Amino acid sequence: MYLGERECSIQRRHQKVIEEAPSPFIDEATRKAMGEQAVALSKAVDYRSAGTVEFIVDKDRNFYFLEMNTRLQVEHPVTEMITGLDLVEQMIKVAAGQPLGMTQEDIRLTGWAIESRIYAEDPYRNFLPSIGRLTRYRPPSETGSVRNDTGVFEGAEISMYYDPMIAKLATWGETREAALAEMRTSLDQFYIRGIAHNIPFLGAVMAHPRFAEGRLSTNFIAEEYPDGFEGGVMTPEIELVMRAAACFIHAVETSRDSQMPGRIASVAAVQSREWIIHLDDSHISARIYPSQGGATLVMGGKSFELASDWTPGKTVFSGTIDGRSVTLELDRLNMGYQLSTSGVSKTVTVLSPHVDRLMTHMPEKIEADTSKFLLCPMPGLVVAINVAEGDEVKAGQALAVVEAMKMENILRAERDGTVSAIKAGVGDSLAVDQVILEFE
Repeated sequence: MYLGERECSIQRRHQKVIEEAPSPFIDEATRKAMGEQAVALSKAVDYRSAGTVEFIVDKDRNFYFLEMNTRLQVEHPVTEMITGLDLVEQMIKVAAGQPLGMTQEDIRLTGWAIESRIYAEDPYRNFLPSIGRLTRYRPPSETGSVRNDTGVFEGAEISMYYDPMIAKLATWGETREAALAEMRTSLDQFYIRGIAHNIPFLGAVMAHPRFAEGRLSTNFIAEEYPDGFEGGVMTPEIELVMRAAACFIHAVETSRDSQMPGRIASVAAVQSREWIIHLDDSHISARIYPSQGGATLVMGGKSFELASDWTPGKTVFSGTIDGRSVTLELDRLNMGYQLSTSGVSKTVTVLSPHVDRLMTHMPEKIEADTSKFLLCPMPGLVVAINVAEGDEVKAGQALAVVEAMKMENILRAERDGTVSAIKAGVGDSLAVDQVILEFE
């Protein structure tokens, strides 16, 4: 039985983004022809269960058979969200010998759905696998338009021995634009710590204008991220949101710190104060005032109305800026905040004018020189050391092999050199950035 799908499944494994239509590119005639071919194939082999027939489509809408997955496909939440069917239930009934309770004509596609696969992979390190314990796992709340299929929980361990998929996050909307907007917000609400994950990459893809427009091909990632993923695009809008949110958060925290036990007079959630907001290499002066339902922020000569129910301890900031909804992930640092949205992650520091002046006298921290070391790029198991102490190596030469999540990763020399010490051996389980070799 052919069940039509409006789906978009995003993954970074095998370095591809798959969109399985219809985008504006795929018309109903092409979809109908694909469906007929899928039904014909299933009938030819007398297939009886859920299955997915995959096609590749060229720029002229010619489509070619790729493969058939004779099982429940990983994107099945998308189909279920737009058809209202429970595919697992239907599979069980068919396996029990019961007939389907509907015909193809009964299937109605309602709205659009998108699925993002949340993987334990580090997009900033060429999507190398990441293992470890989920010290924080707080997915977005599930609603009629947000679904999260997962098998993990806070405190669970992501092992090197199994597939790195953590969850399948699916969102629904009456239009593709609405489903995309729901997905952007849900990704910004998905708080995972303890391991590296691909949510920043997924958020950046969702915010990419080309993706939003549906101008996609199997070369999307190679064309848009030719030098690897380095984070989402910092736009003036995101910069404004981060500065405003950081100022509001800091004002709330400062006001709470002013509330002493036994004090009779109440303290406003936001007190009128002047702050200097630092982001990257720039800083801007701002003043925040309490207002009904939130605060008024004056920054850069403009006034903005802020509203949020954020309280200290929450890992996600949700609110409005001049009536527009905003969502950011939040980590409290020793000084400042790490804010993330749409694949952009920045440290924002909010200081009083007095402290800001004193900070100019602080020494600048210099990054340690690690050029003489071969560091383990991901948590994994050493399965081979290909050199010995005293060996001269050339750029590109294989030095060691580290296994993680069913994949062997060959570590190569970045430049010519001589091995002076070997710090790890075969069978050792290493953490990220643990030293494997040292060079003269």
